[in-house]
Amino acid sequence: MEKNLRQQKTTIIKIALFGPESTGKTTLAKQLAAYYETEWVPEFARDYLQKKWEENQQICTADDMLPIAYGQTELENQKLSTANKYLFCDTNLMVTKVFSEMYYGFCDPLLNEAALEHEYDLFFLTDIDVPWEKDDIRDSPDGRQTVFSVFKQTLIDNNKPFITLSGDEKSRLAKATAIVDDLIIAKERGFSSSDFVQLYERGISFENVLNQLEIFENGIAKSNLVSPATIGNGILTLSEDEFEQKSNFFDHQKSNLKIKKFVPASGAATRMFKFLSAFLNDFDIEKETINAYINRKKDKELSIFIVAMDKFPFFKTIDKKLKLVYPDFETLDRDYKNFYFIKLLLSSDYFDFANKPKAVLPFHIYKTYIANPIEEHLNECAHYASSNKISNLHFTVTEAHQNLFEKEIKVLKEKIEKNSGIQINISYSYQDKGTDSITVDKENKLVRDKKNLLVFRPGGHGALIQNLNALDSDIIFVKNIDNVIQNHIDKITLYKKALAGVLVELQQIVFGYLKAFEKQEIKEDNLEEIILFLKEKLNIKMTSDFNKLTLENKINKIKDLLDRPIRVCGMVKNEGEPGGGPFWVMNEKGVKSLQIVETSQVDLSNKKQQDILAAATHFNPVDLVCGVKNYKNQKFDLLKFVDAKAGFIVEKSIEGRTVKSYELPGLWNGAMANWLTIFVAVPLITFNPVKTVNDLLKAAHQPQ
Repeated sequence: MEKNLRQQKTTIIKIALFGPESTGKTTLAKQLAAYYETEWVPEFARDYLQKKWEENQQICTADDMLPIAYGQTELENQKLSTANKYLFCDTNLMVTKVFSEMYYGFCDPLLNEAALEHEYDLFFLTDIDVPWEKDDIRDSPDGRQTVFSVFKQTLIDNNKPFITLSGDEKSRLAKATAIVDDLIIAKERGFSSSDFVQLYERGISFENVLNQLEIFENGIAKSNLVSPATIGNGILTLSEDEFEQKSNFFDHQKSNLKIKKFVPASGAATRMFKFLSAFLNDFDIEKETINAYINRKKDKELSIFIVAMDKFPFFKTIDKKLKLVYPDFETLDRDYKNFYFIKLLLSSDYFDFANKPKAVLPFHIYKTYIANPIEEHLNECAHYASSNKISNLHFTVTEAHQNLFEKEIKVLKEKIEKNSGIQINISYSYQDKGTDSITVDKENKLVRDKKNLLVFRPGGHGALIQNLNALDSDIIFVKNIDNVIQNHIDKITLYKKALAGVLVELQQIVFGYLKAFEKQEIKEDNLEEIILFLKEKLNIKMTSDFNKLTLENKINKIKDLLDRPIRVCGMVKNEGEPGGGPFWVMNEKGVKSLQIVETSQVDLSNKKQQDILAAATHFNPVDLVCGVKNYKNQKFDLLKFVDAKAGFIVEKSIEGRTVKSYELPGLWNGAMANWLTIFVAVPLITFNPVKTVNDLLKAAHQPQ
C-alpha cells in the first residue's frame, strides 16, 4: 500500500458521507452511485479491521489510524479514474480524525493535516435517527447523540460545507439527489459550496435565486395602467343605510363562520423616528442651536415635533425620567431640554423607541390610561372580528420581538375580554427566511460581507402571503399594526363589518354558481346571467374571443374565473398620502383587471402612465377582508394566485455601498393579483396610519 495522504486533483464532484457508526452512510453512498451511474468509495477501515479481527481477534488501536488513512486515500484516488461526473465517498479522513481523537485522545499530525486539507464539494452529515445495526467491529449504540454532536461540531469548526440528512432510507435519497442536482447548477453559475449551504439553510429555493438574478439583469416590467378605478368605474359606493344593511347581514351570517384578524406587525419603528435619528447623528449642541439645524436642514418635521412635544402620549413619562437622569434639568436652556428629550426617547439605555416594534409604543392618551396599537387591535377584534363569543387575532412578528408582544398581551387581553365578554385567542408567525432575497451590487454581482458570506434582505411584506396562506379561517380581516385610532370605534366597526357583509354576500352567489356547475344544472341559456354577474359585481369582462369557445370551454373559463379567493378592499379618497391606489390594469394577455398599484410599479417616464396615476381619486388604506376558502370549504393555496412578475427591485445602502435586492409582489398588490377583487369606498376615518411619530398629532390620534 502506497503511503500517500495527498488527494488527487479532479473536476469530479465529490460528496463525502460523514457521521457516526451505523447512520446509513454506506447505504446512501451505494444508492447515490447507482442513481447517478457512477462510483462510490467504500470504507477502507471496515475490511482492514474485519481482517484484523478474524486473524487474531484484535480490535482497533491508535496505531491503526494512519494505515487506515493511507488506505482510504488510495482507494478514493483509484475510484476517481472510473467515476462519472460524481464520486460518493462512504467515509473520509475527517471521520478517521474524529474517531482517533474520541477513542485515543490523539490524532497523528500527518492524519490531522491531511484530514483538514482534503476537500469535498459537499458533506452529507448523516443523522442518528436510523436504527443501530450491530456487527463485529462496531462499538455500541450508547451515547450516539454525544458522538453525533462531536461530528457536527468538527465540520463547523473547520468550515466544511455540510447539510444534515435525516429521515428514512427513501426520503434521504430523495433529499440527497435534489440537493446534488441543485449543487451542480449552483457550481455552474459560480456559487461556492458554502454559498449553496447558506442558501439551503435559509430554506431559499435555488430556483428562486436564479429567478432573482434574472430579474436583476432584465428588470421588472411596469404595470400597464388603463385608467384609475373611480366611483362607478371599479369602486362600489354605498349609502349609510346600505353600510348598515351589509353590516347587519354579516352579523346574521357570522355564527357559521370561523373569523380571524390578521395584523402585519413585524417591523420595528425605525422609519417612524427616522428624522429624529438623523438629527441626533448630525447635530452638535455645542456648535449650533436647534433652530439653526432646522434651517440648515429645512427640517419641518423636527420643528413640528418640538413645538407639539407635550401632546405626544409618551411626553409625561419621558419628562419624568429626564428629571431623574438630569437633576438640574429645570435650569437647563430650552435647546438642551429638547435635545435630551429626543436623546432619551431613542437611547438604547432608556426608551429605545426606534428599535422597538410599533405595536408596543404608546399611541393614544385616554382619561385613565395610555393605549398602544396592540390594545387598539384587541379592542377592534372584539368589536367586529368575532363569532360565537370567540375572536382570533394573528400577529406576524419578528422573532426577537415576540416576548414584547406576549408581555403586553398578558395584561391587555384580560382587560379587553372582561369589558367585551369576547374570548380572544392570539397566535403569531414569523416571516419565512426562505423568502429573503440575495443582494447584488450595481453590476449585478453578488454582495458579500466581511466573512465572505452572501448578504440577504427580507423579501418585503409580499412574503406574508405565506403567513396568510397558513391560516385556517373562513373570513380574514387584514389591517396594518399602525392603522388604529382612539375614537369612533363604533364607526370603524360598522365599515369593517359592512366590507365583510359585501364579501359574504358575493361569496354565497359565487359558491351557488360553482355548486350548480358541479351538479351540471347550468345550461348554455344560464351563462348570460353569470356573465352579467361577473361584469357588474366582480368587474370581470369576457375577452372578445369568449364567444368563439365551445360550450364546454366557456363553462371551464367561467368556473376558473369564479373559483378564486375573494378580497374586498376599503378605499378612501386620495388626500396626498404616499402609497398604492386602485387602478384598471391590463396584463400581457390583454386582460383588464382591478389591481392595487404602488407608485414604484408605474413607468413614470411614460407621460400617459403619469397622467393616469395623477388622475387617481382614491387611495388604498390596506383595509381588507378576505375569503380564502372555496365552495367545498377547502382552503385555497394562495400562492397559486400570485403574479410573480409584480415584484420590486429596491436599492438600499449596506456599509456605505449601494446594493439592490428583490422584494416579493406586495401582499395586497401582486400577491393578490389573481383574486376576485371588489373595491368599496369608505370614509377617511377608517385610514389613520402612523408612518412618522408626528402622525400621532393628527386629530384621529388625539383625545377628544
